Amino acid sequence: MCLFLGMNQDDIFRALGDPTRRAIFEKLAEGAMNATTLREGFAISQPAMSQHLTVLREAGLVRDQRQGRFVHYEVDPDGLTCIAQWLARYRAYWPARINALEGLLKDMDQ
Repeated sequence: MCLFLGMNQDDIFRALGDPTRRAIFEKLAEGAMNATTLREGFAISQPAMSQHLTVLREAGLVRDQRQGRFVHYEVDPDGLTCIAQWLARYRAYWPARINALEGLLKDMDQ
């Protein structure tokens, strides 16, 4: 299990397992914004958005910064470190699996 700055990969996967949180995370990947701007295009209430942002923040995927009376949210790239480490363990298997799939598909075509 990867622990990085107190983040747990299970928390990260759980946070991104929700389609709304994934969409929020993807929107934040476009650039920092406040919760009001972030909520545009989502059919969720302000309290629901706050809850989603809290889950993303606690998983280490999003960070916030207060500027005056607004809080701006942005993707925290350090939060993706655990996912990248997890995926790296399986990267060596991908070429062999793709080659096996290609062979299977060729056999099926014949």
